[in-house]
Amino acid sequence: MKKLIFTLLLASSLIVTGQEKEAKFTLSGSIDTYFRGNISGGNFDTAPGSSFANQPGFALGMINVIAGYEGEKVGFVADMVYGPRGVDAVFGSPVGSSQIVNQLYAYWNVSEKVTLTMGNFNTFLGYEVISPTANFNYSTSYLFSYGPFSHTGIKADIAISEKSSLMIALMNPTDATEFNPTGKYSLGLQYGYSGQYFNYLLNPDSYEIDYTGGFDLSDSFFLGINAAYFKAKDAPDFYGFALYPQFATSETFKIGLRTEYFKEDGAFGAIGTGVADSSVFAATLTGNYSLGSLTIIPELRLDSSSDASANFMGDKALSSFALAAVYSF
Repeated sequence: MKKLIFTLLLASSLIVTGQEKEAKFTLSGSIDTYFRGNISGGNFDTAPGSSFANQPGFALGMINVIAGYEGEKVGFVADMVYGPRGVDAVFGSPVGSSQIVNQLYAYWNVSEKVTLTMGNFNTFLGYEVISPTANFNYSTSYLFSYGPFSHTGIKADIAISEKSSLMIALMNPTDATEFNPTGKYSLGLQYGYSGQYFNYLLNPDSYEIDYTGGFDLSDSFFLGINAAYFKAKDAPDFYGFALYPQFATSETFKIGLRTEYFKEDGAFGAIGTGVADSSVFAATLTGNYSLGSLTIIPELRLDSSSDASANFMGDKALSSFALAAVYSF
């Protein structure tokens, strides 16, 4: 990791001095760690069926290091992850040397309104993302966990006006991040208007429709929204929606409640009932206390399924507590 960062820094400095006076190199990232324990339901190591933050006791998230180069017209992003959360994030990377690569892409600003990007980039669907610094809640939703994590391909971002945008992408099958294993491709579309995004992902044997957005209802109150529907030929379908009301009590503390309903038409696994048409309701109360670059995140979560779940050791519900520390740089 140290050799990689040093090489990127050296290469960037050479490019800056030799080609573009206004070129800019950036280095940023985060680390996160947490404690998680159950209040009721299951055993001590029982966890919700959603991604990340699933280990008992004191546990590790990941280190995330992002190197970026921004020139007048061109640039790149190299986003590296290492640790348990990182391993889960790049599960679609079978080659060992690529299992620390979260994103790796180059871009070209063709004009003031059009940008072309090629490489591996995180998905455009959904409200939540892989990095804990960009999420309000520390644990993640079922919609995030079922949806795609990353894509590899080429996309065009088009600024239609000050308020509206369009994205068109041609990509490998979902989460095939290193190469195309099937010879088939996926199509991605996104239309954005005033912070509301309507997404469509067409895979060879499935499709997903997704809406992600939010509204500032006042200076201190924000409401985020996510809804999705997934239809597949040879896999269970699912749909769900989530609300993210968040209230800032001061400049350093915010509190939010994620409420989510999720239903699968089949026994896909994350709900863990083994029964078709099972559903789950999850409510997560989260606080964010900022100490400069460090954010302390206490979280209470209740997961309740329509049928007895193996994930909850045969129970229908699980309540848990988490305390996370996320440092960004």
